[in-house]
Amino acid sequence: MTQNVEPILKVENYNVEFWVDGVWYPAAIDMNYEVAPGEVLAIVGESGSGKSSSSMGLMGLLASNARTSGSVRVKGVEMLTANAKTLRTFRGKEVAYIFQEPMTALNPVYTIGFQIIETLRNHFDMTTVAAKKRAVELLEMVEIPNPEKSIDKYPHQLSGGQRQRAMIAQSLACDPALLIADEPTTALDVTVQAEIIDLMRNLKDKLNSAVLLITHDMGVVADLADRILVMKDGLTVEQGTADQIFNRPQHPYTQSLLAAVPKLGSVSTRPAVPTEVEPILELKDVVIEYPKRGRIPAFTAAQDISLKIYPGEILGLVGESGSGKTTIGRAAIGLLPVKSGSIKVAGNEIAGATPKYLQTIRSHTGIVFQDPASSLNPRLPIGESIGEPLFLANIAKGTELNHMVEDLLDKVELPRSYRNRYPHELSGGQRQRVGIARALALNPDILIADEPTSALDVSIQARFLDLLQELQEELKFACLFISHDIAVVEILAHRIAVMQHGRLVEVGDRDQILRNPRDEYTRMLLSAVPVPDPAEQKLRREARMKLRG
Repeated sequence: MTQNVEPILKVENYNVEFWVDGVWYPAAIDMNYEVAPGEVLAIVGESGSGKSSSSMGLMGLLASNARTSGSVRVKGVEMLTANAKTLRTFRGKEVAYIFQEPMTALNPVYTIGFQIIETLRNHFDMTTVAAKKRAVELLEMVEIPNPEKSIDKYPHQLSGGQRQRAMIAQSLACDPALLIADEPTTALDVTVQAEIIDLMRNLKDKLNSAVLLITHDMGVVADLADRILVMKDGLTVEQGTADQIFNRPQHPYTQSLLAAVPKLGSVSTRPAVPTEVEPILELKDVVIEYPKRGRIPAFTAAQDISLKIYPGEILGLVGESGSGKTTIGRAAIGLLPVKSGSIKVAGNEIAGATPKYLQTIRSHTGIVFQDPASSLNPRLPIGESIGEPLFLANIAKGTELNHMVEDLLDKVELPRSYRNRYPHELSGGQRQRVGIARALALNPDILIADEPTSALDVSIQARFLDLLQELQEELKFACLFISHDIAVVEILAHRIAVMQHGRLVEVGDRDQILRNPRDEYTRMLLSAVPVPDPAEQKLRREARMKLRG
C-alpha cells in the first residue's frame, strides 16, 4: 500500500458464520487486510474457501442465516454496525459490486439504460434527460458498441461480454471509491476476458478506485493484482505482493494452488498418433443449420467442416463462444441434424440416419457435458445413472450390472459407497467424474468432452485432466475435447482445430498451432490467454496491444 494514504477499505478481525441445523459454521475466520486508492487486492482460493461469502458480508448482502463480527471500515465509516440508511447510501455510491453472472444481477424486464438511469437518480439529484446522457457516456466508457442504441437493449439482447460491460457501467455510475469484483471473468472467452481485464485496469487508473478482486483464475490475478490474499477453509493462509506470492510462495497450499494452474507453453511434446488407419470420427464438408423459428430466421452454425479423429487420438476444438464448437460435438453423436455433408462414426454414417440406426451408432460414442449437475438425473442415485446406459443397451442386469458399475467407479477413482449418493451430495469435481464413468459405460470408440473443466477449481481440474489422460491411454478411445481454455487443451491434445464464426480456420498438430500459428485469429486467441506470472503477463499484454494495432 502507498505510504501515508488512508485505505479505502480496512478489515480487522472479521468473521462470517452461517447458522445451519442448529450450529454456527464459520465461512471466514479472523480476516485482516486493507485496500488503498488505485490498488487491486486479489482474494484467491478454491470453491468453499470463503472468498465470496466474506466479500458479500462487507456490505450486509448475506442471507438471513449469516452473522458477521469484527470491523469493516469504508472511508473510515464502520459498515458492520451501520444502519440501513447508511448502508443504502454506501452501496452503489461508495461501494459497487461486479458479479460473476450478469444475467442474474441485471433485471431481465428492464433495459440496461433504465437500470443505469435508476442507479444515477437514486444517488444524485438528476433529471431523466441528464441521467440518460450520463448513461450513454458510461456505456461508451466501457466500450459497448453503438451506446445510443444499446441503451435501449434488454440484457438478453447482449452477448456475455457486453452484458458484463453493461454491469460494469452500472457499477461505475456513481464513481465508487471501492469496486468489489466477484469472479468477473470466469464465464467469458479468453479474448473477451482480456478486454474486460484491460477495461477494469484502465477504469481503476482513471477513477483511482480501490479494487477487491475475488477469483480462482491465477492468470487474471497475475494480470491485475498488486497484492494477493490466499484463503483456504475460511482462513487466510498467506498474504503478500503479487511478486512474492507468484515467485516466492511460503505456504504449502499456495504452492500447490500455483502448481495446479495450467501454463501455456509448459507441456512437453506428445507422440503422434498413427493416421494410416480408418478414422473413428470423420466429418466431410459438413453444414449445420438451425431452422427458422417464428420470427427468428434460419441460422448456419457450422459451414464446410472437414475433420478426422483417429483411434487413441485427442483432438482439441477451440474457439470463442458462438464459434460452433458445441454444435460440432452434438452433431457428431446425432443430437443435431446435418443440412449437408457426411459424418461417420466408426464407419457408420450419421447424416440422415433413422432414430433406430442412430441408437446403434451411439453405442460407439460417449459424451461428457459442461455442467454435470444438469446432465445427471437428480432423482437417481449415481450408481443408477452410471448403470443406465448398460441396462438400456441390454448389456447387463442385476448382480452383473452392479459389478460393472463398481468397476466404473473404481476407474474414475470414486469410492464404491458413493453409488447410493445423489448428485447434489457430491462436489463439482466428483459429479464430473460420474459424468465420465457414465460416458465410458459402453466402452465407446469416441468420447465427446464439451467444456468439462470450465466450472472446476484449478486443483480439481488438474486431477480431472490427469484422470482423463490415464483413462484415455488405458482404454485407447478417441476424444473430441471442446474447450475455450487453450492451456487445458495443450495438456491433452495431440492435434488442435480452431473455429471462428462457424468455420475451421486452422487445423494442425498441437505444437504447430501453439508455437507457430498460421492464422491471424489463432495468434490473437493465443495472445489473449492469461498466464500465472505477473512479469510474463505484462509482456504478453504489451504484445497483444501491438497485435491489435
